[in-house]
Amino acid sequence: MIDLPQIQTQMKQTAAAIYELAHWVTDEQAKWKPDPASWSMLEVVNHLYDEEREDFRVRLDYILHHPAEKWPPIDPEGWVTARAYNKRDLAESLANFRQERERSLTWLATLTGADWQASYETPFGPISAGDMLVAWAGHDLLHLRQLVELHWAYRLANGRSFRPDYAGRW
Repeated sequence: MIDLPQIQTQMKQTAAAIYELAHWVTDEQAKWKPDPASWSMLEVVNHLYDEEREDFRVRLDYILHHPAEKWPPIDPEGWVTARAYNKRDLAESLANFRQERERSLTWLATLTGADWQASYETPFGPISAGDMLVAWAGHDLLHLRQLVELHWAYRLANGRSFRPDYAGRW
């Protein structure tokens, strides 16, 4: 069973947490990566913005209202470089994400009678509207963890000869 108001509350709060974890960092930290294969905080924020606009909300709408139509293509990993996420402004990127999340929450509020069992056939198997909504809310949590890990790695890399061992095991 889907508790839509609870999920909406979670999505509102996780968007606020994402903002709080990122808005105060320096430009250097926002663009910093622990290694070339990792994403920076700025890349994470812009990924969340594009996912909000072009993935979760769009696909949930297709499942519920256009189940016979083909999903538009996306390339979340490719967009990181193709759209030059790491060259963007952090404050503007966060504002974009927050604005888009508000649009999503407003749209979700219209789905009070949605059929969460409605299903869509994808190349990787069927996915229900409920699956998509729960994945959307979970996606934030995965990236919150990523932002916290980036903070930890940045602190370790910039602690010079000092160690945070006293804080506990990571």
